[in-house]
Amino acid sequence: MVNEAAQALHGADGTRALLPFPALMREIARAAEDMAADRLCAPARQAVPFPGGAVMLSMPATAADVGIHKLVNVAPGNRAHGLPTINGVVSVYDGVTGRLRLLLDGPTVTTRRTAAVSMLAVSRLRPGGVRHAAVFGTGTQAAGHVQALLELHPDARVDVIGHAPGRAEAFVRSFGTDRVRPAREVDAAADLVITATTSAVPVYDLPARAGRLVIGVGAYRHDLAEIGARTLADSRLFVDDLEGARHEAGDYLQAGVDWSRVRSLASLLADGPPGGAAVFKSVGCAAWDLAAARCALYFDHSSARNPS
Repeated sequence: MVNEAAQALHGADGTRALLPFPALMREIARAAEDMAADRLCAPARQAVPFPGGAVMLSMPATAADVGIHKLVNVAPGNRAHGLPTINGVVSVYDGVTGRLRLLLDGPTVTTRRTAAVSMLAVSRLRPGGVRHAAVFGTGTQAAGHVQALLELHPDARVDVIGHAPGRAEAFVRSFGTDRVRPAREVDAAADLVITATTSAVPVYDLPARAGRLVIGVGAYRHDLAEIGARTLADSRLFVDDLEGARHEAGDYLQAGVDWSRVRSLASLLADGPPGGAAVFKSVGCAAWDLAAARCALYFDHSSARNPS
């Protein structure tokens, strides 16, 4: 088993190479359809607290062809020590025999699939593409979303808004392109706003605007909120996973939204885009990690040498 695991292990760079955004978006759409049709089982994640505010998240999911278990630790205090906030692995198993196929880097899977979910929502809610985006945050999720925008929307300009002096400037330099720039506020011309922070209070609360899509990915607990009630009040509301959002979408929970107004990603993909302003809230779901596993298995040639 040790040798089998060593052969199946992919680090951050290897995992990233197995998850190109266009293919990953297709697999997420497939997983959303499978989950809506009860062909995919993804129970609510279990959260086990560590002392000091960190948490261990256990997220399994199964389908006829594959099973996964993502086990990651989220330690917000790590950033002050120059350490990654998220650490862990995604183990990928054959859906029939249960044998190990791959071990993927957990933070990379989380970053790539979260950005891919957002870009899938963008493709439906901004079918004309993105010309000018504003991203709140300078962490891993912000970086993943900026990279996705650069790759998938080659004409887009991306403004980055950070909460600490100098942080946005340093973050922007890491991309090496003048398409990514630091900013202090959302430009009036922005057609996409992405919040990728762990703020407990809204960082964006402007009135809803037709033609502007707002996506929230950072607030993953009921006591966190990045998007304010003023934005939500007159927007069409979407979430990646309705079941998880009812417990974890702090933006929606704190604003007291009427859940009959909220549609799932699967519904959006099936029924098509609505008109008017829209907010898409992502809380994460093991189904999207299973989608990443399917994508990785397709591109991984070593799995063919390690048959189940």
